[in-house]
Amino acid sequence: MADDLFKALADPTRRIILDELTEKSGQTLFEICSRLSMKHRLGISRQAVSQHLALLEASGLVETRREGRYKFHDLNTAPLRRIAERWPTPDPSGPEKSTP
Repeated sequence: MADDLFKALADPTRRIILDELTEKSGQTLFEICSRLSMKHRLGISRQAVSQHLALLEASGLVETRREGRYKFHDLNTAPLRRIAERWPTPDPSGPEKSTP
C-alpha cells in the first residue's frame, strides 16, 4: 500500500489534482480537467487526467461515487495519516534524554 501511495504523490500533476480536490471536493472529470487547464495552464488530455485519477484512486487518496451518469471524485486523507503515524515525531514536551 505504501508504495502505491508514494508513487501517487511523486508526480507533480497528481499533487495538483489533490490540491484542487482539497479546494473543492466532489468534482467530475470535466471539472478537474477545466481547472487544470484554466487555473494551472496544464495542457493535459482528458485521458491523461483520467489515468492520474485512477492511480490516485488505487492508492486510496481519491474516492469516487456515481450519481446518475456522473462520477464524482473526493479527496481521502486517511492514507496520509497512516504515513504520519508510521514515522511519529518525538513529543517536544516529553522527557529529555541527557547526553553523556
